[in-house]
Amino acid sequence: MNGHGRSGGRPTLEEVAVRAGVGRGTVSRVINGSSKVSEHTRAAVEAAVAELGYVPNRAARALAANRTDAIALVVPEPEARFFAEPYFSDVVRGVGAALAETDVQLVLTLAGSDRERRRLAQYLSGHRVDGVLLVSVHAGDPLPDLLAELGIPAVISGRRSADEALPWVDSDNLAGAAEAVRHLLGRGRRAIATITGSLDVYGAQCRLDGYRQALTAAGHPVDELLIAAGDFTEEGGRRAMRELLERRPGLDAVFAASDVMAAGARRELRAAGRRIPDDVALVGFDDSVVARHMDPPLTSVRQPIEEMGRTMARVLLERIAGESPDRAVVLPTELVVRESS
Repeated sequence: MNGHGRSGGRPTLEEVAVRAGVGRGTVSRVINGSSKVSEHTRAAVEAAVAELGYVPNRAARALAANRTDAIALVVPEPEARFFAEPYFSDVVRGVGAALAETDVQLVLTLAGSDRERRRLAQYLSGHRVDGVLLVSVHAGDPLPDLLAELGIPAVISGRRSADEALPWVDSDNLAGAAEAVRHLLGRGRRAIATITGSLDVYGAQCRLDGYRQALTAAGHPVDELLIAAGDFTEEGGRRAMRELLERRPGLDAVFAASDVMAAGARRELRAAGRRIPDDVALVGFDDSVVARHMDPPLTSVRQPIEEMGRTMARVLLERIAGESPDRAVVLPTELVVRESS
């Protein structure tokens, strides 16, 4: 009977169960490496598997459990921003590290346009993935609600608001921004400007709140003309810096809500003949590769982006497995001081 079950074809899980004298569920637990099985039972099942030549069929197992063994990482941003912003590649690296020890495949999807979103909605409606990781979600994005409707487990990186309903992983944006501004005040800077990220992203709002709170706590009134809107792009940083110099030519420091925007600001400051840090101190956010390679190297708020990716993936895998992990994880930030401030 070796190599063939009673059906004459490949041996089945049921045949292994009969041979081992246990239930089908017990065989499944042994094959999936569960610890909730006695050594005696495990030995009986493994002997039956060896005698019958049973080979677990992963695709069939996934089907039986209504699982695809795949998760999607969805970035609702245009391709240009995904490749220009080191933040995203760090998240992908972290997610990949968390999945490396599993059989789960990662599907990366960019959904920056309405057409791409419609296509994604169709894809997700077919339940082709077990869960979704959402990164860089803007306020009003319908994707999270669609996932809830479809009953697909999801974890979001960066909340949409203070009362985010989905499980989320985020860095402490407010504390990180406040620390950056306190550092600039400590260096004797008084006319401190900020370039915000897209304010329909909750994390960008928190960074602006941190800027305001640090100034207020130090007894400095917040000058609204020292606040310029950016959009997380280099060109947006450059445009905002130009605006700030027109409005407040005497500014002596800038906190940009991302390293990429700080790079744009630096180009504009150089063009205007301002020396960094002598005339204007500059601080970014992310502590990405951009910060380290700028001239001068950029002081920046480090957020543990890879760790965020790893944590998101772990929380999602727990949810898919039916466990109920913490709904909210806040990871600490740290100011990395370099020559730009």
